[in-house]
Amino acid sequence: MSKLLAAALVTLMPLAALAATSRTAVLEVQNMTCELCSVTVKKSLEKVAGVSQARIDFARKRATVTFDADMTSTTALVKVTTDAGFPSTVQK
Repeated sequence: MSKLLAAALVTLMPLAALAATSRTAVLEVQNMTCELCSVTVKKSLEKVAGVSQARIDFARKRATVTFDADMTSTTALVKVTTDAGFPSTVQK
């Protein structure tokens, strides 16, 4: 029984750690003039280590990004969109 409990704790500990560092940021993205632009922004964000989800709202020119704060930062997210040709700022 104690081995089973120990195995369960070892299995669940990393999941608890991941949940604790998850953050969501909304970026206001410039220069998106077509749907292909939003695909480029999405793919750029998804390449960043630690990003688990990137949703792009072309109509509002926004990207909502869920990421692991231990692996990346909003500064890195802004940099990657800017490097792709789409400067962005973190919405306050």
